[in-house]
Amino acid sequence: MNKRFNLFRMIGCLTVLSISCAALADHHEGASNLSAIKPIHSTNFGIDQTEIEAIKAAMQSAVDGGHIPGALLLVGNSKGVGVLETVGMQGPGSTTPVNKDTIFRIYSMTKPIISVAAMSLVEDGLLRLDDPVSKYIPEFANLRVIDRETAAIAPAHNVMTIENLLTHESGLVQAIFAADTALGKMYEENFADYSNITARDLAGRLGKLPVFFEPGTAWHYGHSTDVLGAVLEVAAGKSLDELLNERIFQPLGMDETTFYVPVSKSFRVAEPIHGQMADNTEVRAMLSGGGGLNSTTEDYVRFAQLLLNGGEYRGHRILEAATLKQMREKKIGTDVSREFFFYGNRGDWGLGFHLQPTSNDADGPHNFGWRGIGGTIVVVDEEEDFYMIYMEQKRGGPRGAPFDNNVAQRMVYEAMRN
Repeated sequence: MNKRFNLFRMIGCLTVLSISCAALADHHEGASNLSAIKPIHSTNFGIDQTEIEAIKAAMQSAVDGGHIPGALLLVGNSKGVGVLETVGMQGPGSTTPVNKDTIFRIYSMTKPIISVAAMSLVEDGLLRLDDPVSKYIPEFANLRVIDRETAAIAPAHNVMTIENLLTHESGLVQAIFAADTALGKMYEENFADYSNITARDLAGRLGKLPVFFEPGTAWHYGHSTDVLGAVLEVAAGKSLDELLNERIFQPLGMDETTFYVPVSKSFRVAEPIHGQMADNTEVRAMLSGGGGLNSTTEDYVRFAQLLLNGGEYRGHRILEAATLKQMREKKIGTDVSREFFFYGNRGDWGLGFHLQPTSNDADGPHNFGWRGIGGTIVVVDEEEDFYMIYMEQKRGGPRGAPFDNNVAQRMVYEAMRN
């Protein structure tokens, strides 16, 4: 019988965890989620010992090859953790192994958190998906569109909505993803360093620039979720960190997920071998909804469980199940250009999540989640009843790493299905 459909029918002791029971205890006063699945439910999600060793060997080869200092891979569900493997150290020259309390810059894995917060405001009537962005950020009231070929600028015909921000169909881009375009150059000129302006200031500046296409007509990655963060501040009447603490972090016990890391915890921050990453202990004005959060594996597990459990975590309901289901509906319709979509004709996008098919059937089951430019990823699969979190810190460096967030996802699925 296919292990993929029998993830919880294995018997015997869980022997694949490469951590001790003592290592599972943490600073969350006994509320850790990194607990091994009890023997009655013993499973490693259909991944046998040989496959675990192959995955860990690939992770280790990335360390040995000088691509990353260390990494962590976790597979779990509401019953607990089935696979947890760590390799290497927290940074170059560090003697501290990567562990569940290592603090990572999660960059765009911030976006799903902001999207969930946005939908919680929608549930409370503080926000509507069809609201114009200009209702909260007036600078978007006179929206203009730039012609990609001629660079001519003209008034927009469509109104940018909150839903456009969630689906990345707003027309907002980012310099790194629009290189060699007139708008990309405008972004470079206006946002050479925006760390010391507020999210509201950033949104206001963006509102005065043209958009790359008519809202709702194409998908393009960029500053959409940064603007959404500013919208949430206006709609809720409080700063983004206060909003997230109130609606997500405190109920879930995510007390290690913050925009800036206290200096007292700096010894736990993961650092890359390659590429520059900002000092995340230096508090700045920017609270970036698009990529500003830092987190630990222990903390992000709580958020992943919330997503897998239909919006509820240990008795704390953050979203209604119907709302989370709505967030997983495909939003790239036939009238939306996929020219810039990362996955081309495969997959889709929901209200804040990637939607990746988990088989050759493009219309079949799909997982959801997102990744961070520093090498992290979260994948949630309701059909198979698991989530996967992979943590590393890398920004550039030599190509051809034997293990990264793409390889992690592929090897886990392949092992489950063998």
